[in-house]
Amino acid sequence: MEHKPKDPQLTHAAEVGTAADVEAVMKKYDRESNRRIWTGVPKTVVRWMSILFSCFCIWVTLFSNAMPEVRLNLFLGMILILGYLNFPRKKGCEKVNNLPWYDILIMVAGAAAFFYCAANAKFIIMKSAKITKDPWMVALAITGIVSMMELCRRCVGIPILCVVGALMAYTFANVRFGKVIYDLYFTTGGIMGTPINVCAKYIVVFIVFGAFLERTGISAFFIDLANCAAGASAGGPAKVAVLSSALCGMVSGSSVGNTVTTGSITIPMMKKTGYKAEFAGAVEAAASTGGQIMPPIMGAAAFLMAEYMGIPYAQVALKAVLPAVLYFTGIYIAVHLEAKKLGLRGIPREELPKLKKLLPKCYLLLPLVALVYMVSTNMFTMQFSATIAIFIAIAVGFLNKEDRLTPRKILDALEAGGVGTITVAVACAMAGLVAGCITSTGLASKLITAIVRISGGRAIVALLLTMLCCIILGMGVPTTANFCIMASTCAPILIDQRIGIPAISAYFFVFYFGIVADITPPVALAAYAGSAIAKAPPMKTAVNATKLAIAAFVVPYVFAFSPAMLFENVGSVFEIALLCVTAVCGIFGIAAALNGFFRRKIALPLRLVLLAGGLLLLIPGALTDLAGAALVAAVIAFQSFGGKKESV
Repeated sequence: MEHKPKDPQLTHAAEVGTAADVEAVMKKYDRESNRRIWTGVPKTVVRWMSILFSCFCIWVTLFSNAMPEVRLNLFLGMILILGYLNFPRKKGCEKVNNLPWYDILIMVAGAAAFFYCAANAKFIIMKSAKITKDPWMVALAITGIVSMMELCRRCVGIPILCVVGALMAYTFANVRFGKVIYDLYFTTGGIMGTPINVCAKYIVVFIVFGAFLERTGISAFFIDLANCAAGASAGGPAKVAVLSSALCGMVSGSSVGNTVTTGSITIPMMKKTGYKAEFAGAVEAAASTGGQIMPPIMGAAAFLMAEYMGIPYAQVALKAVLPAVLYFTGIYIAVHLEAKKLGLRGIPREELPKLKKLLPKCYLLLPLVALVYMVSTNMFTMQFSATIAIFIAIAVGFLNKEDRLTPRKILDALEAGGVGTITVAVACAMAGLVAGCITSTGLASKLITAIVRISGGRAIVALLLTMLCCIILGMGVPTTANFCIMASTCAPILIDQRIGIPAISAYFFVFYFGIVADITPPVALAAYAGSAIAKAPPMKTAVNATKLAIAAFVVPYVFAFSPAMLFENVGSVFEIALLCVTAVCGIFGIAAALNGFFRRKIALPLRLVLLAGGLLLLIPGALTDLAGAALVAAVIAFQSFGGKKESV
């Protein structure tokens, strides 16, 4: 029989971090959180610049027929101005309304370099590579690249600069100076490459849409809905955290943002119920990280993945459904087993929101439903669909009496969209430089040859090396840039016929492992945000989050060898249903094996059997399914009937 925990530490009022604690932690670990402090008239000016930038991006995306060299140079010039107005030279800058002369100089010179190229795009295209014979144009290119790299140092971080710097040094050492400058700055194969084009064309509009959707009150609706569904069950608050983060993840593609938004509500509830602080923070961090893999609005890298694979974003979102479900199912099962092990109860039903009061608010889902319908049916272009969804979100926001969308909130959303674009755009610009260096030097073919030789042509070795590269790079590089770099370097290696991984599986593989870096020690920003709210040790929280998110470490290997999990080469509806059922059972086996509890404590040998059964169930195929099901069923039967159930 379940009972309340006896540990007094678990039963007292939950001590949680304040907004100031979270901000302090994020400023320490996350460069994006270190912003200039503006007040008065300067604040108003910077605010309106961000608002107008968002409006400009939406207008250009929908109506502009300008050539890419004009459109992208204008976009990069504006990003430079907004970037230097928002991000100071170093962390901890507390001076109010302070913009040093050297920041003004770099900002003006860098933006002027891009604006000049936008104004003279036809002339530059006509001159072609001869443009680099003009010292003035070479100086212009260097100014633009260096100013963007300095902005990257401020708002993204140094690790990606190390990657870019090393590749540029290699490129300059092996390719003629003028050709490098031309390729990296004056063509659409460098800083204006695919990443920044996708950012300017798609990502900006979806960032703005997410900002509007958040201000309609949909996050609170999702949390209330999750409370109705799971709040009363064993360890209810943790399950609420998982479900609400999955739902909010459909809106926000940010791991850290999702952690702070839902975690400020769910983490105190988890601690009050009886979960340890580090476990509570880890649950929220792991669940929030899944927001980037949760359709329909995935992380920004998903839009890039669609571009790299040459398929519509709707197909990417569809293929991501089963892996996303498995990810959140794994966390849900883990918190349920932990609750049973600790004997934790749920929230009393009288304290939960009533479903009949929530049903009238279902209209808040209209923007999401409309967006999914428009994108999946190809009714309009993706960016036009997102714009229509923005206007639907505004209309829905006006109808929400409890949290009505006001003109001020509309301006706040446009401002948030503009500011939120800066780091993504800068990361995309750096990824473009990386891709440009790789193309100029032919480094990709050399890397493929080297990895094939090291791995001996064995796919599992190549996958392990790729996983390590993704996680290490992701510790200091945003998911967007991480994906672009890995898609340019490691994905072609996996796709090579000597390794033999299908292209879609390869791109999803690098996408997934770039995301889990947010909860993988030693640099795990989402886990650190969760630890700040939970008042828990950051490293313990990160380790727990990694353990909870085990599905994200296992599932990519499964779809690498069996693309059926991504709904590739699947025949009937029955085959898809069977795949889903066996995969969920497999995740249950792995989660129970790691937790060590099912109805009572599981002995180590049985945990190993359960782990093996779970892994076999995840691998599509009749033999593996039967063998895995037999192993998992045997352990479940033994735990249920083989001895007395422990009362813990």
